[in-house]
Amino acid sequence: MGFVLVIAAALFFPGIIIRVKSLLSGRKGPGIMQPWRNILLLLRKGNVISTTTSYIFRLAPTIYLCTILCAILLLPFPGVPSLLGFEGDFVLFAYMLALGKFLFIISAMDTGSSFEGMGASREALYSMLAEPAFFILFGTLALLTGFSSMQPIFDSFQFAGHNSFILGFIAVYLLIQIAMIENSRMPIDDPKTHLELTMIHEVMILDHSGFDLALIHIGTALKFSMYGLLIANFLIPPQFPLIIRILLFFVVQVTMAVLIGLMESFRARKKLAKNPQFIVTLSSIGLVAFILVLLITFKMIG
Repeated sequence: MGFVLVIAAALFFPGIIIRVKSLLSGRKGPGIMQPWRNILLLLRKGNVISTTTSYIFRLAPTIYLCTILCAILLLPFPGVPSLLGFEGDFVLFAYMLALGKFLFIISAMDTGSSFEGMGASREALYSMLAEPAFFILFGTLALLTGFSSMQPIFDSFQFAGHNSFILGFIAVYLLIQIAMIENSRMPIDDPKTHLELTMIHEVMILDHSGFDLALIHIGTALKFSMYGLLIANFLIPPQFPLIIRILLFFVVQVTMAVLIGLMESFRARKKLAKNPQFIVTLSSIGLVAFILVLLITFKMIG
């Protein structure tokens, strides 16, 4: 169920972000479905592939999208188990995404372009720095709940008491920031910039076109709604009726899209030299949650 709902949410997620940014800047802007109209147009076009590239460049967009789809299959929906869940599945989830990112990075380097190599280097650094925050967060939740699979972790996590509210707030904040980093958005990257010296994600896809470029855009939309499902698992009680959980899921997705549009409208992009410091700060916040759980479970006493 979560897989189908993530795909459904991905249909409007990018459009809501663009729509919010347009309205806040005083413009009418495109319709919510305009990003998917652009994707459908790209799907009908052929690819222009440089003769300096190898099979890695051709395979990377397909593998990138497939790893995202496989990662979504590992995610439960509130109260509904995932299709591929098992003990320690959040580790595979993280490294499925890492595999797609790795292929994406080496495909940019495969072009032989110094600009794309520069963007690939930055992407690799930021992903490496964001990874500890994700593992600290889920390690903390595993310690708190006593489970190592995502479904029982989410089912056991209850907002009962001030401590759980604090942990829930930290978890949602970290997941939103990780989603922004993974999708190369503000304040780490600006998807609308056209200055190669400051581009990260956009400079990595300069040589992709047509069908391959459409696969990359589809993967980006799915990634946003995928992180929205992770956040929904924290916020939606599994004991609610199914129809209510589905409605709340779309409320979470729309709220997250609106928040991203608001952040990108009023938040300036950080200087490139400040990005590593900002990303490492997320791991520090995760450690605060980890220490809090140690105190709750009395593992730091005695």
